[in-house]
Amino acid sequence: MNTIFSRDRQIKSMELTVSHAEKYLGQFCSLLASYTRKTGKLRDQADMLVRQLNDFSNTEDPELRTCLKNLAEDLAMVQDYRQAEIERLETKVVTPLKAYGDIVENKRADLKRFNADRDRALKELQKLEKLQQKDPSNRQRISQAEVNAQKATNDAHRSTRQLEETISDFQRQKLEDIKRIFTDFITVEMVFHAKALEVYTHTFQNLDSMDIDKDLELFTGRIRVSDSSLDNQTLLPSSMAHQPSPTLGSSLKHTAESAKKTRNSILQRQRGVEEEEEDEEEEYESEIEAQQSRQSYASQYTQILRQKN
Repeated sequence: MNTIFSRDRQIKSMELTVSHAEKYLGQFCSLLASYTRKTGKLRDQADMLVRQLNDFSNTEDPELRTCLKNLAEDLAMVQDYRQAEIERLETKVVTPLKAYGDIVENKRADLKRFNADRDRALKELQKLEKLQQKDPSNRQRISQAEVNAQKATNDAHRSTRQLEETISDFQRQKLEDIKRIFTDFITVEMVFHAKALEVYTHTFQNLDSMDIDKDLELFTGRIRVSDSSLDNQTLLPSSMAHQPSPTLGSSLKHTAESAKKTRNSILQRQRGVEEEEEDEEEEYESEIEAQQSRQSYASQYTQILRQKN
C-alpha cells in the first residue's frame, strides 16, 4: 500500500523530464524559427544587391560590365541555394520542434491522470484509517472501505506502470528526435555552404581576372582632348596670313602636286582603315573569347545541365 507513495523521487524525475523538454525544445524552436526568418531576410537583401549590380554594370565598360554581370548571376544562384536551405530548415528542423508542443501537452495530461489516481487512493486509505480508529466494531463499513481503498490502490499501481512506459517512450523519442533534428540542421547548413563556396570560388577567379587597364584605356580615350588638333586649329590662320601670293604657274604646279599627294594619302588611309578594321576584328574576337572564358558559374552550370539532358 505504501509503495505508491514511496516513489515520489521517480515521479519528480518524470515531471522534470517533461518540464525541461517543454522549456528547452520550445526555446530551440523559437530560436531556429527566428534563424530561418533572418536567413530569408538575408536572401531578400542579396536579391536587391543582384539588381543593383545589374543596373550598375550596364553603365560601365566591357571588362567591369562582364565581371559585374557574372557576379550578379553567381549571387543569384547562391540565393537559390539559400532558398532551398530555408525550405529544408522549415521542414526538417522547425516543424518537428513545433510538434513537441502537442507531445508535451499529452505527457502533462498523463501526469495529471496519474496524480489524480494517486490522490484518490490516498483519500480512500485515509478514510479507511479514520473509520478503523473511530468505529472499529463496524465491520461492514470497514470492509467496504477496504474494498474501495484496494480498488483505488490498484488503479494507482496500473496508472504508475502506464506512466513509466509513457515517459520512457517519450524520453526515447526525444533523444532520437533531437539527434535527427540537429543532424539535419548541420547537414542543411553544410550543403548550403559547400555549394556557396563552390560558386564563390569561381566568382573570385572571375573578379581576379578582370583587366582594369582595358577599361581605363577606353575611358581615357573618351575623355582625352587631342592636343595636336588644337595646335593645328590655332596655327593654321597665322601661317596662311604670312604666305606670299603664288603666281599662276606655280599655283597650277602646286595644285597638281597637292592632288597627287591627296590621292596618295587617300590610298594610304584606305589601307590604314583596312588594317585597323582587321585589328579591331581580331581585338573584338579576342575580347569575345576572353568574355566567354569568364562566364559566370551559373552559366557554366546551366550549360552542363543542358549537355547532360
